[in-house]
Amino acid sequence: MRKPVRIAPSILAADFAKLGAEVAAIDEAGADFIHIDIMDGHFVPNISFGPAVTKSVRGYTDKPFDCHLMISPADPYIPEFADAGADIITLHQEAGAHLHRSLQVVKSLGKKAGVSLNPATPASTLEHIMDEVDLILVMSVNPGFGGQKFIVSQLDKIRTLRGMIDESGRDIDLEVDGGINIETAPLVIEAGADMLVAGSAAFRGGPEHYKANIDALLGR
Repeated sequence: MRKPVRIAPSILAADFAKLGAEVAAIDEAGADFIHIDIMDGHFVPNISFGPAVTKSVRGYTDKPFDCHLMISPADPYIPEFADAGADIITLHQEAGAHLHRSLQVVKSLGKKAGVSLNPATPASTLEHIMDEVDLILVMSVNPGFGGQKFIVSQLDKIRTLRGMIDESGRDIDLEVDGGINIETAPLVIEAGADMLVAGSAAFRGGPEHYKANIDALLGR
């Protein structure tokens, strides 16, 4: 049975000058998760937040923090993000040599473990770690910047992963991040996604528009 589709607005698109208020506003508007994009300027060509910023906004919402670590190496920072209030810690399949071990570290800290795949990385690379995963995040753009165009080829990957998840019988969320808007959201939902990450499409227009933005993305 498919889960209801949920939304995880990315605060990378929020107003950084009032980040706590933005988190509270997107929570009130109907966010299911708060997606926090962590970038290091090494694994991806941008720098964003660290554990300190993550911790600083933790008090503005009770919604789960969905922390996407676009950093390499990620292992030394997993405990810091766990301490900062992350509920889900997602690591890139491409960012380290020992993904199974890294996922076990996340789980040992009492957090849900996610794996993200870049556009060129096939779904088959996750075949032997499905038992360790709580969330799979498909990047439908190349990670590092907001506002990129959706890569249509990722729809086939989403369908493949949907089949792998269903076959596993496990409770694994299938999340998609990149170029999600009112045109692409229905496509990824039809392909099997049940979590949507949206940046500019969620935060467009200021707080008075956030609820309408979320409703539009979810087809409500």
